[in-house]
Amino acid sequence: MASIHDVAKEAGVSIATVSKVINHYPDVSDKTRKKVKLAIQLLKYQPNVVARGLVKGRSWTVGVLINVPFTNPYVAELLEGIKIALEHSGYDLMRLSTRLDDPSYSFIDHCQSRNLDGVVVFGVEYNHPSLEELLRSEIPAMFVDTALIGKRAGYITTDNEKAVEIAVQHLYDLGHRRIAYISGILGHEISDSRFSGYKKQLELLNIPYEPTYFRLCDYSFEGGSLSMESLLSLQIPPTGVVCTSDMAAFGAIHEIEKQGIAVPQDISVIGFDNTYYAQVFKPALTTINQNTHNIGIRAIENLIKMIEKTNTQPPVLTEPSSLVIRQSTARVKEM
Repeated sequence: MASIHDVAKEAGVSIATVSKVINHYPDVSDKTRKKVKLAIQLLKYQPNVVARGLVKGRSWTVGVLINVPFTNPYVAELLEGIKIALEHSGYDLMRLSTRLDDPSYSFIDHCQSRNLDGVVVFGVEYNHPSLEELLRSEIPAMFVDTALIGKRAGYITTDNEKAVEIAVQHLYDLGHRRIAYISGILGHEISDSRFSGYKKQLELLNIPYEPTYFRLCDYSFEGGSLSMESLLSLQIPPTGVVCTSDMAAFGAIHEIEKQGIAVPQDISVIGFDNTYYAQVFKPALTTINQNTHNIGIRAIENLIKMIEKTNTQPPVLTEPSSLVIRQSTARVKEM
């Protein structure tokens, strides 16, 4: 097995220089850094993570707490972005199991017992006591789609409110006036912001908010299907529906077609996420693209900055979103 001495000899540099490259010190030229990395690759050298941790006071491990079912395609794409960002960073990833409903559970104790250098959090209610504890702590953290700032905690989000405004506007431009919204559970930053965008855009367009056109679901296929079944039972059902996730939109379309109604000829449906399945679903789904991969990448990149430079200001980042128009929306047809 190759040692750090072997790498230094192969690269023609000192052991101290090899150590600096391994530990991502900035005061090494690009030319020297490339030589050392090539030597590491040729010799298949594996740095001793435990020893690095003792020297740097780190575990070289970051945690991810995702309180959303992993069957949701958004989660898979977020994790893929996180994985890409970590590949050449020197850090490993640990998925954290949680007991958020247990009053005795301490997220901080959990992180410290795993000796984590930092954590990414997604899908936890923004007023949950564990998050308040994390905001006061010294543990670097990046929240995804939860607008919280702490001592060493920042966040990255899509402009959720604006995104739903764009979706409602698209249906309006197609002639729809009976526009329903299938929301995630309120009390989450994402759901509250998107619902606000729905109501604000209706008001801007002089369309009265109609509570009977509002439904709650859990972002899932089943939730979207049940919500759509309820909307279709109305005496005057909507002609256009904005859904809080692609999965909910797939469920809504399934229910519409099960009842012998056509999408988009009779009802237009818009999703949110632009997951891979949106383009292969039939009909291909009009949806909000929120650059999920890039959110995962930027969350990790900024978390590592906070870990490695303790005076880094916790970032507040907004990832731009856009409407991807496909085949699930069309001009209104009165039912």
